[in-house]
Amino acid sequence: MNVGPRFLAHFSRLTVGAALLTAGLLHAQQPAANAPQSSPIGQPVTTAPIDPAIAGALQQVSPDSIKAIITKLVSFKNRSTLSSMETDLPPGTGINAAADWIESEFKRYSDACGGCLEVKRDEFIEPPGTGPNARITKPTKLTNVYAILRGTDPAQANRKVIVTGHYDSRNSDNFNTHDPAPGANDDASGTAVSLESARVLSKLKFPSTIIFLTVAGEEQGLDGSRHFAKLAKSEGWDLEAVLNNDIVGGDTTPGATGADKSAVRVFSEGVPGPATLDQLHEIQTIGAENDSPARELARAIVDIDLTYFHPTSQRLSAGTPAGQPHNMAMKMTPAFHPVMIFRRDRFGRGGDHTSFANEGFAAVRFTEWLENFNHQHQTPRTENGTEFADDIKYDDFNYIANVARLNSATLGTLASAPGQPQKVAVLNPPYDTRTTLRWEKPGGFPAGATFEVVYRDTDQPNWTSVIPVGDVTTIAIPISKDNVIFGVRSVDAAGHRSAAVYPIPPPRTRPVPGTTPTPAPSD
Repeated sequence: MNVGPRFLAHFSRLTVGAALLTAGLLHAQQPAANAPQSSPIGQPVTTAPIDPAIAGALQQVSPDSIKAIITKLVSFKNRSTLSSMETDLPPGTGINAAADWIESEFKRYSDACGGCLEVKRDEFIEPPGTGPNARITKPTKLTNVYAILRGTDPAQANRKVIVTGHYDSRNSDNFNTHDPAPGANDDASGTAVSLESARVLSKLKFPSTIIFLTVAGEEQGLDGSRHFAKLAKSEGWDLEAVLNNDIVGGDTTPGATGADKSAVRVFSEGVPGPATLDQLHEIQTIGAENDSPARELARAIVDIDLTYFHPTSQRLSAGTPAGQPHNMAMKMTPAFHPVMIFRRDRFGRGGDHTSFANEGFAAVRFTEWLENFNHQHQTPRTENGTEFADDIKYDDFNYIANVARLNSATLGTLASAPGQPQKVAVLNPPYDTRTTLRWEKPGGFPAGATFEVVYRDTDQPNWTSVIPVGDVTTIAIPISKDNVIFGVRSVDAAGHRSAAVYPIPPPRTRPVPGTTPTPAPSD
């Protein structure tokens, strides 16, 4: 089974289909039930219905619980990955103590749900790096700690989604394993999102599998996540989504401006990391630079947010004594929302989702709206009145709780939705102003599930229109593929939606230079 992006896998799979299409045999071999269906123009995209179970879990996300997690992680003083090899650390400090505590928390959550979580360690020895800038200079033990909530549907349990954060920290000196490195925001905040998501979602059951992961070695070069991503690839995991949370503390610095506590950035790569030169050329040719699996995952997160987060309002006169003049003005508070950032990560920087992207999985990064670099990778100190420290006092636990709610809503929705449509293809050639799409059902497609074709104008970031097509796998649409971007997604009977899949055309049907173009068929 190819567990790389379906986006890239289409190219090789459709070669045979293209030959059949050219020979005029493809349509004849389609079962009658899959014959192209005419479709009306789409309707505006609307929000999916609320899942009461997921909504209930989101209400259980607690800022106090998140504060307790971060407080405990900070108490380990210095969670440098390199401290795993130290023998002179005070008891209860260092990264090994942190790993043991995270494992105990996962087990505590599992006990509360009757043993529903499988708690595991991915422990290995990272070899020393080479060169003058190596950040690991001797064989070093790394430990990733994770918990698995197995899917309850045997036909869908192999599908997986992951939430992760890195629990290691560092101060100004990469090799300093003893002085304080609290790492309250970078990345105890992301670790807290993974743990809190496990606490609230473990009380529910989903047809497919959720993995709650915490990794080490991020600060030394994404070592822990790289090992785990390679493990997933080598074992053939059907991993549909990776949500990486790194620096989601909502930094609150007195006097600072520019932060938006209603927004979290979601970074997603536009071109899949493992793409070959031929695939890069094909992506460029069909204009698919903005529709990688990671980018479609980011759009799914936006869609899910609209279901579970809404603006609130408050009358300014609230609390005014009876008989006194009342101000009729309303204060509107925007909904907490993701903002898609169309790049893999922050400018020139990287995170653990990159490890999964490099193995062909759809992976995104959540990060607060505006970082404060005085509060990252700093040995705690004060210079000229400026405090340098990644201290817990700068974390906003209500903000982190909202990030955890958005992650949990995304995990719960994707774990409930059917699998993504497979082998999604555009059948008709460029010289045709119509669009004919074909796809295959994913494994374990549940009874009552259907498909939707979504589309948007080429200059729009999100899906704007939808065509419900029912339980068919081929559709003819009277819309030019030159003017819009299409996607196909699965929807179950309760309204849970998969991420959309971008359709890939068969190999070139455009003319070879110096030849006469073949006219589009008429009918």
